Amino acid sequence: MNYSEKVLDHFEHPRNIGDLAGADAHARVENPVCGDIMDLAVKVSGDRIEDVRYRIRGCVAAIAAGSCLTEMIKGRSLGEARAITREQLLDALDGLPRASLHGSHLAMDALAAVLGKLKTS
Repeated sequence: MNYSEKVLDHFEHPRNIGDLAGADAHARVENPVCGDIMDLAVKVSGDRIEDVRYRIRGCVAAIAAGSCLTEMIKGRSLGEARAITREQLLDALDGLPRASLHGSHLAMDALAAVLGKLKTS
């Protein structure tokens, strides 16, 4: 499989990895087909995502998508984070091979799950 340089950079140097003490919301999602698991936690201040961390057990695409997604949502308002699309995530990664698209689905499912646990602003 050929991955973009951005995917490989996020895979080799994942951003915002680890636990988040004092998180306002936490979600765990799993892809039952491939076994990838992502835990996503956010800390909110006012209406903004002040901090975000993730833990993952998954493939190159899932690790890269999680890392890229955390960069995309950190500092954004909850509304802005809710408006992010899978296509925007894929664009930020310069795409994923068809066989690896499930990594972007996992990240977006984790985002929807964690935002769903926060009060709507």
